[in-house]
Amino acid sequence: MTTTLSPVAKGDRLPESSVSITRTDLVRYAGASGDFNPIHHSDSFAREVGLPEVIAHGMLTMALATKLVTDWLGDPGRIIEHGVRFTRPVEVPDDGHGATVELSGKVADVGEEGTAKINITAKCADQGVLGGAYALVRL
Repeated sequence: MTTTLSPVAKGDRLPESSVSITRTDLVRYAGASGDFNPIHHSDSFAREVGLPEVIAHGMLTMALATKLVTDWLGDPGRIIEHGVRFTRPVEVPDDGHGATVELSGKVADVGEEGTAKINITAKCADQGVLGGAYALVRL
């Protein structure tokens, strides 16, 4: 089902989202993606390679950022392209609560051909975890 968007203008903000990531989520994502790197499930291994603790999969963080846009669009098929730079890992403590990723988006530009560029912000513990995150979408 495709959602009809009201007129979109530069500066419009997407509804913000807050997503919790627990160690259980990391296990599920590892199984779905096939990425069983121990930095995503073993504190001792993560510390051995210089990380403070287990971190979320970068592609999981990117998927959450993209979901912010697809939820707003109502149709993932409207994404023409998207990209991110991983600037800081999302540390996921083994405390039953995990980490919270705060997501927001803003329309950076609207094209005459019915497209829009959405800039996405992803933060965890008040620090950016993705840089240059964007989606080019068909409205």
